[in-house]
Order: sequence, then C-alpha cells, then structure tokens
Amino acid sequence: MTRLERGLRIAAGAVALSFLLSACGSAEGTQPSKTQQVSLIPTSPTGDPSLNVPQGNVKAATPTSVSVRVDDELKSVVVDGSGKTVYVFDKDQATPGRSNCVAECAKTMQPVPADAATSGKGVDEDLLGSITRVDGSKQLTLAGKPLYTYAKDQPGDTKGQGYQKAWYAAAADGARAGAGRPALGVLDSPKLGKVLQDKNGRTLYLFTKDTPWPMTTACDAKCLKKWTPSAPVTAADAEAAGLSPKILFTFTTPGGTAQESFNCWPAYTFNGDKEPGDTNGQGVNGVWFAIKADIPKSDRGKTVPAAGRSQY
Repeated sequence: MTRLERGLRIAAGAVALSFLLSACGSAEGTQPSKTQQVSLIPTSPTGDPSLNVPQGNVKAATPTSVSVRVDDELKSVVVDGSGKTVYVFDKDQATPGRSNCVAECAKTMQPVPADAATSGKGVDEDLLGSITRVDGSKQLTLAGKPLYTYAKDQPGDTKGQGYQKAWYAAAADGARAGAGRPALGVLDSPKLGKVLQDKNGRTLYLFTKDTPWPMTTACDAKCLKKWTPSAPVTAADAEAAGLSPKILFTFTTPGGTAQESFNCWPAYTFNGDKEPGDTNGQGVNGVWFAIKADIPKSDRGKTVPAAGRSQY
C-alpha cells in the first residue's frame, strides 16, 4: 500500500468516527447539537405523528380509600388513605348530593376525589358514591354526603371538627362523628334508599316470618343470638325522622321485652353490623330486610316496608 492510499484510509476513518460521535454523543453527559436533537414526542406504533401522546403529561388517577379509625374523643371517624380525617358540611345537600363549598372554601376544606375510590375497614362500600362539582371534577360521597379533608390537618388530627360551626368529622354512615344521634334515624343508602336506624346508627330490620297483625314473632332463642329487638321510640322521635306516629306499634315479646314495630312489623338490629351505616343483615336467608323510612300509611302490616323487596 502506498503512502497516499494509507492517508486516504485514515481520512475516511476519521470522517466515519466523527459521524458516529455526532449521532450518539461525543462523551458521557455531552448533548447533541440543536440541529441533531431527537424529537421528544414519542413515536406511535403506526408512525403517525397525529397519534402521538406526550407521556410526561399522562397521569394515572390516584386511588382514594376511606376507612374508619378510632379517635380518643370522637370515637369512630372516617379517614382517607393517608390517615387524614374526613369531614362533612352541614350546608351541603345529601339528596341529591350537592356541594356548597366552592372557590376559596374548597381550598381550606378540600374535596375528596372519587377517582378509583374504595372502601376500607369499617366503611360499607354500598354507601360510597360521587357527585360532579361545578368545575367538572368528581367528589366522593358517603351516604350521599360530599366528603372533604381540612388543609390544616395532619394524619390523625381533627382540627376541622366544629370549624365555622358547620364542619364535622364523618362517622361511617356520613353522620357527624362524636355528636348525639336521634332515637330514630334515617340512613340514605345509595343501594337501598332511605332506611331506618336506631339511636346508635344501627340499621333496623324486619323478619318476614313474623306476623304483623296480630303481632307475633318467629324469632326464637337461637334467632335472638343474632337479632336484637329494637327499643321503643316516641311519637316525637318518629316525627323528627319524618315519619307519622301512626305507624308505631309497641310489641311485647314472649320474653316480656318491649319492642318497637313499624306498620306492625317488629324491628330488630343485626349483630353482624359493626359500624353505623352497615347493612349486612339485608337479605339474610331471604327473610330479613332493612325497614324503609318512607312508610306511606298505617294499614296494620299490609304494606311491608322492606327495602329492596317487591311488595307481596
């Protein structure tokens, strides 16, 4: 090989090396020149730029989980997945659900997002729902009541309790945690509709094997280990819950216990319900049903106020 040929080969090699360095970066940490920058928009499988989506802008929904924790002062309260207390607002509407906390209010009392929401320990999944806020976002609801966290809370805090005399930590059924309950309450269940609760927030059930008039019970000693007769309430208690006192009939059980009846159907609570808002007794053995709150009239048991069951 002549000297001229060797010189030409060396020159060609230098050009090739220069091309490789300019395409891949001349050294670690060195960026390509502006004229050689690769597009930051990822290439679609089809190669069609109109189908490209910048991956940096895609954000997966963060799942929301709500559960119950025991507070020293308020007893059972609902918390989000980070352990922050969840609140309800007295000025909101539960049916239909609507938030009256917007603009500056929503910066302090922050709506709990409904995206991929799940229920944890102590919260009945059937009570979860959502509303659409004025900005189009979805807010989580519990028994129809919109849920919030307080911006100044840390996990475990309840600083928002009583804020502006309108904000309260949520109990497992969306009621105020730590507050006294009426002797006869109403649970707004998205699944069952409005059903009755006792003074502890426990769902009231009827037993279709009972006889409404004259009232007799088919719940024997074995049955009573799981089902507890509900205590009597007053006419004023019924009116406060939006019911006519005429549907109340106090029944004396074979054991001598006074038991409340609604439209002549004796009422019970279920020992399998652990938190306010639980409806685990609904449909048990096809004969136990939550008692509806919208009992139209007193007809001595002809109308069966059983939630989720057609009349017969």
